[in-house]
Amino acid sequence: MSASLFAAMELHVSISSQPVFHLWSIPVTNAMLTGLVGVIITLAILWYVGGKVKRGKYNRFVGLVQWVFEGLLKQINDIIPDKKLARKITPLAVTIFFMVLINYWLSVVPGLESITWNGVPVLRSLAADLNFTLALAVITIVTVQMYAIKYLGAFGNGGRYFRNPIKDPIGSFEGILELIGEFSRGVALALRLFGNAFAGEVLLIVIAVLTSYLSAVVLPAFLAFELFIGFIQAYVFFVLCLIFTSLAVSHHGPSPDHSPAPAKKKKAVGRA
Repeated sequence: MSASLFAAMELHVSISSQPVFHLWSIPVTNAMLTGLVGVIITLAILWYVGGKVKRGKYNRFVGLVQWVFEGLLKQINDIIPDKKLARKITPLAVTIFFMVLINYWLSVVPGLESITWNGVPVLRSLAADLNFTLALAVITIVTVQMYAIKYLGAFGNGGRYFRNPIKDPIGSFEGILELIGEFSRGVALALRLFGNAFAGEVLLIVIAVLTSYLSAVVLPAFLAFELFIGFIQAYVFFVLCLIFTSLAVSHHGPSPDHSPAPAKKKKAVGRA
């Protein structure tokens, strides 16, 4: 009987975002609408906090956001020793953190998918859309490569991946592994965030369905857990962006040559 009751609840989970309407020929999905809300919330929070700090007016919320920002800035300076590069990567890394955090937390809002239009939920977390996580990973990897080319040069950056297999076979093999690693890092960034966000949404829906009338008692604990997971995922994406940048701009010279070093020339001493 419990199985039939569970089936009657029509639990439906869609792994992909669904179009709500079309703008000319472009489909506008529910993840896009939620993402727009997330962007507005993020900009509003940063604009509000920035204005308060400039005027020297503080409250608990401003202090909390400022504390988070200062912690992120310290992490950037610790991971990237070059202060000039750290200053340049700060806008991208901090923006990624707040964007991922706000959009992940929007998936935890109770009843997010209860608002429907023609049977399609109007809102769905942008962090649970693979298109968004892939785009974020591509932006991160491309930016890292741009900084690597700027600091090492085009040939210097290419030398990280392509080496002479005859003169340096081990280095050539390492370069191939490094090239494969660049692609795997981007894929891992996208799938990690998408998997956690989507799994969190499914978990909350399943818990709400299973607990039924007791969901008001059980769900708050799971909501708090998902808020914590959202912070961890945003921080992990932020730190990985910094680590990839630091690794990319590090100079990897050719494999060490074990041939004996040439003898130093002795200074000729004139005869008396």
